[in-house]
Amino acid sequence: MSWDWSAVDAFMPRFWDGLWVTLQALALGALLAFGLGLVWALAQHSGPAAVRLPVTAVTEFVRNTPLLVQLFFLYYVLPEWGITLSATATGILGLGLHYSTYTAEVYRAGIDGVPEGQWEAATALNLSRRRTWSGVILPQALRRVAPALGNYVIAMLKDTPMLFVIGVMEMLGAARQFSSETFLTVEAFTVVGVAFLVLSCPASLLLRALERRLVR
Repeated sequence: MSWDWSAVDAFMPRFWDGLWVTLQALALGALLAFGLGLVWALAQHSGPAAVRLPVTAVTEFVRNTPLLVQLFFLYYVLPEWGITLSATATGILGLGLHYSTYTAEVYRAGIDGVPEGQWEAATALNLSRRRTWSGVILPQALRRVAPALGNYVIAMLKDTPMLFVIGVMEMLGAARQFSSETFLTVEAFTVVGVAFLVLSCPASLLLRALERRLVR
């Protein structure tokens, strides 16, 4: 078995398209996960029981079922209820919804880690509930949990190949399609593997540096 550079050249246009789709799904999925996760965390931390209990039930259900099952549900079942999304939009929604249940726990840990004295100081200053959260609690909580949130972005990157099952042509999907048409598997899958390393390893190093900086 020898390395065929012409196969790499032939695969690269599909690779760049797949890379763009992967990064798009990752960025939008992460934004959705961060936003929804914060909503879930606030609802569970300070919402009334009528809100807190359903939110807890939903997040537990999503967190304890496989992402693959959720993708199939969103793509094949939602249209039966009149909700039809493109494959890419479904993938972004699936990633964001799934990981929002994990970021919610990260946010909750950060909020619980804010010293009780900070809450008491906000009360003593007669700050409104909104000002207490936005100006005192959340800035401290987010500073504590930033590295953990970053770790979930890396985990989400490694889960993007699952989107191929609903027709999203991300990097690994592009390699599978190319290899099925040309029977040149080594070059395509090697390029994709290297791409994942190039994306995830520097991100991991940056997160470690960020964690050390925040701990100071």
